[in-house]
Amino acid sequence: MIKVTGKNIERFLHRLVRAHIDLLEVKRPHYNEILLKVNKDELDHIMAIKTIYEIDVVDYYGAIKIKRVTLKNRILIGSICVGLLLLFLLSHVMFQIEIIHNDSELRTMLQQELENVGVKPKAFKKSYHELQKIKKQLLEEHKNELEWLEIEIVGTKYIVRVEERKLNEQKKEIPIRNIVAKKHATIKYIEASRGEIVRELNTYVSPGDVIISGDIKLNEESKNKTGADGKVYGEVWYQTNVELPYEYHEKTYTGKEKTVYTFKFLNQRFEIFNFHPFKQVERKEKKMLSHPLLPIALVKEHQKEVIKKDVTYSEEEALNQAILLAKKKIESKLDKKEYIIGQKNLKVDMRNSKIVVDVFFSVYEDITAYSDIIEEPEKPVEE
Repeated sequence: MIKVTGKNIERFLHRLVRAHIDLLEVKRPHYNEILLKVNKDELDHIMAIKTIYEIDVVDYYGAIKIKRVTLKNRILIGSICVGLLLLFLLSHVMFQIEIIHNDSELRTMLQQELENVGVKPKAFKKSYHELQKIKKQLLEEHKNELEWLEIEIVGTKYIVRVEERKLNEQKKEIPIRNIVAKKHATIKYIEASRGEIVRELNTYVSPGDVIISGDIKLNEESKNKTGADGKVYGEVWYQTNVELPYEYHEKTYTGKEKTVYTFKFLNQRFEIFNFHPFKQVERKEKKMLSHPLLPIALVKEHQKEVIKKDVTYSEEEALNQAILLAKKKIESKLDKKEYIIGQKNLKVDMRNSKIVVDVFFSVYEDITAYSDIIEEPEKPVEE
C-alpha cells in the first residue's frame, strides 16, 4: 500500500494506467492524497514515473508482510521456538530412573540391563508398547532372578518395581560350632541368627576368642549345642609401609593394538604398509624369515600403543601420593561392607631419591571365624 501526495492526482492515475500497472485497490482519503495497493515488483516502476508526486510505502501485505514481521520480531520468535523446543525435550527426555528393591546387587544388574535397551537417564522417553516389550524381554532373560517387573513413567522419571524370584534352596546343615574372632580387634557389630552372644560391643578380642557361642547355657549349665551362625565386624589395625621415588616413570596402555610386518637390516627397521604408526609403542616380535649369515630378517610384530610420561614429585606431592598408594593397598583387600575408619602417619622419611612412609590404619572389617565344638562322649553310668 503506497500513499501518493500531490496536485492533480487524476493525472498521475492516468499515467499509471497507461504504464499498464495493476491497481489492486484505490482509496482517496483527501483531495490531494490517494492510497494505492500495488504489487511490490512494480514499485520501482512507479517510483521512476512519479515526477513531482511524493510516494510513501505505508503498509505491506501477504508473504512480504509476514517476512518483514518475522525479521522485525526475530528475537522474540527465536525465543519462542527455543522455548517450545526445550519444552518438548523436557517433556520427552527422562532424567532419572528409580529401581525399588532392597537388594543392591539386583538393582545394579537391572539398571545395567535397562541401560542396554535404552531405558536410562538423558534419553528419550519410551512408549508404553516399547516398555511392555522390554519388560517381557527382561523377564525371559532373567527367569531365575525376576518374578515380576513393572516400569512406570512419572513425569520425567522411570519408576521400576521388581519382585525377586526366590528359588527353593536346600538348607546347609551347620555343624556344631562357635563363632570366634579371626584377628585382634575391637567388636563394632554383631549379628547372630543362631547361638548365644557372649561378648559385648566395643570389647577387645584376640584370635580364637568366642563371640557367638553354640553352647547354649542356663545357670552355667549346658542345655543345648547348636551351630552358631552370624556375622561379626570389628575395628582392626594395620601398619603399612610405602616407598615412592620422587621421579616416577608412568606407562599407560591405550587399548589400541595391531599387527605390523617389519623388515630388519643391521640395526635398522622398516615397517611395511604401516601408514598410521603409534607414537609410543610396545612391541612383541616373532621372526618369520631370517638369513643365517646376513643381518636381515622379516619380523611379525604385535604392537600395543602406550603413553609414557615422567613425573617429578615435590616433597608434599610425594607424601600425598605415598599416602594414597597406602590407602589403595588396604582398600584392595576390603569387600563392600568393609571400610577404612581412620589413618595416621607414623613415620615419614625423606631420602635423596625417594620418600618412605609408615601409615597406621584402623579398618572396619569382618572378623568372623569358626571353631568346632567337640562333644565329649557320654560316660557309662556304673551300677
